[in-house]
Amino acid sequence: MDKTIQIDTFNRLIRVSRETITSLKKYEEILIKANKTLNLIGNSTIKNIWTRHFLDSAQVIDFIDKNDKTLVDIGSGAGFPGLVLAIVLKDKKIPLKIKLIEKSPKKVKFLRDLIKELYLDVEVSNQNILEEPKKLSEHVFVARAFKPLRIILQLMHNKAENLKKIFVFLGKTGKNELLQASKIWDIEYKQRMSVTCSDSIVIEINSIKKK
Repeated sequence: MDKTIQIDTFNRLIRVSRETITSLKKYEEILIKANKTLNLIGNSTIKNIWTRHFLDSAQVIDFIDKNDKTLVDIGSGAGFPGLVLAIVLKDKKIPLKIKLIEKSPKKVKFLRDLIKELYLDVEVSNQNILEEPKKLSEHVFVARAFKPLRIILQLMHNKAENLKKIFVFLGKTGKNELLQASKIWDIEYKQRMSVTCSDSIVIEINSIKKK
């Protein structure tokens, strides 16, 4: 898809200022340059960054409770979806704090440098969340292209002491992942079709209990 069309689609669905579009263009520029050495995103998605990554990440903005204090992105990688959400939240003047958790030191440096370039107030924690023994005190989480759903559910069940909700992006295998997870877990969730791919879904999980 033509880049201009992608940007127009993003703006039509998310509705942000020209300044925010400029920030996202800067993000795109830095990402493409860093990707040559860090392998942050698949090369096949570079031509479609605005839809495949930016719009895909930003689509949960309308489902976030604006009264929540912090949103934690687990396994943030290139900053999706957490950093994109931070940019959009800033545009909409919503004072929700974003925290990114990433295990790769090189990716953490990329994220911190990018945050400085974009003048964002975002915390980045360098840790392997699957091995970190410390509990998670925050209430709201998001996971995109992180781990299979069953692992995410186990992680939240074990470590998220005050879980209110977690948004999970699921691809083509999403419905099957939900089916398999339901054999082990009682989960309360809402399901929405992705705006970027008819085969993908985003689920909002409000409760996780082992059967």
